[in-house]
Amino acid sequence: MPRTTLFRQLLQQRHLTTHEAFAAQYERAAARLAELDRDPRLASLQVSPRQFDRWYGGELLTLPRPDACRVLEHMLGRPVSELFSTAYDGDSAHDRDEESSTGQQATSAPPPREDDENPLDIVARTRQLTASNADDATLAFLDSSLEGIASRYEQDGPYVLRPQARQVRQLAHTLLDGRQPPRTRRELFRLAARVSGLIGYMAVNTGDFALSEAYCTEARDLSREIGDLDTDLWACGTLSFSLYYAGRYDEADACAAAAVERAPRHAQSIRLLANGRARALGKTGDRRAVEQAIGQALRLSDLHEVPVGLTSCISFASYGRARTLANAVTSHVALRNTAQVLRDAEQIDDLVEHSTSSWSRSLVRLDVATALLQQRTPDIDHAMALGREALRLCGDSPISSVYQRSRDLHEQAGPWRDHSAVRDYGDEFRTWSSQPAALAMASSAS
Repeated sequence: MPRTTLFRQLLQQRHLTTHEAFAAQYERAAARLAELDRDPRLASLQVSPRQFDRWYGGELLTLPRPDACRVLEHMLGRPVSELFSTAYDGDSAHDRDEESSTGQQATSAPPPREDDENPLDIVARTRQLTASNADDATLAFLDSSLEGIASRYEQDGPYVLRPQARQVRQLAHTLLDGRQPPRTRRELFRLAARVSGLIGYMAVNTGDFALSEAYCTEARDLSREIGDLDTDLWACGTLSFSLYYAGRYDEADACAAAAVERAPRHAQSIRLLANGRARALGKTGDRRAVEQAIGQALRLSDLHEVPVGLTSCISFASYGRARTLANAVTSHVALRNTAQVLRDAEQIDDLVEHSTSSWSRSLVRLDVATALLQQRTPDIDHAMALGREALRLCGDSPISSVYQRSRDLHEQAGPWRDHSAVRDYGDEFRTWSSQPAALAMASSAS
């Protein structure tokens, strides 16, 4: 006759009295324990029908093998020494009745514990709460992937790198669906926020402004959830950047201004002021506010001792001084401050020309070309030569900012359409903008 062990009772309570039902639960428990203990051998453990019958019937001369014991303890929450002992082992019913009638109890027997006071349950629950599906190596891999995307962005562009960024985001979100202790979960939130921000930035460059707004909002909300002000402000700056290229200038300024107000002395506010506020205010014609925003950005640059050179456009680091001045140039173009455009462009010319960013070299050329047409005596030949150089620098990697400014230059050159240099630029612009990527930008801008 089978012994009534605790193992047998627990299986009856859980309706695991057949080999098929038990084996399925056992294999799932083995897989979970293999992940928790980082012991892949456990994932392959199985129970044969004969093993199950022996365990269930209590027909054991010795305990199961050590690995099987580990899985059973993880699955059922009891030490195997208890699982395979006879339930209510110890005094007979007659002895217990006799003790009850005389009011005597064996002094050596400990008082019974409630189920929720089992030491193994407490240890197991603690282990479950501190378990993680993301170790330090995984976090380091995600972080280095983001750094790699950002460092290669101006060479490879959004069309090459966006699929990789989406894979990083998917992995981060898959991990966040699991369990981690607070330190690891906070880092996952930070990484998930940053990769969403990168994809949002890329979406601006491809002209997908609605998509960019969604990703930037996700980046901002995730970073705020963990109090990551640096990423939060960067995401706000990218959202303002998106609104600017979508032609929503008042909203772009308001978005950047609200972020600056939250952290006016933060290094990220340099970008918010120069790229967010100054350029949008330039489009609305507010000269005084543009000068204030640029001046505040330059004072912050001195306060934080930022790099002199042209920092990467997509970097999470603070803006370098040359990047700030390049944005000032764009702001003054919108205000038709021709002399200021040419002075600022000359100041950063050497840094821009020695940068690895073909987009930055292209954009500064387009700004200067536009300013040359805005002069009292337009320099048409020089302006159109710079425009053609800008298109060639961008080549087969168009981005929305280059598309918009090269299109605007073509429109501003309209009064001189019979000039040979303008015709040459027009022909080159039409060829360049016939690329599928540029056509998509044209449709999103229309």
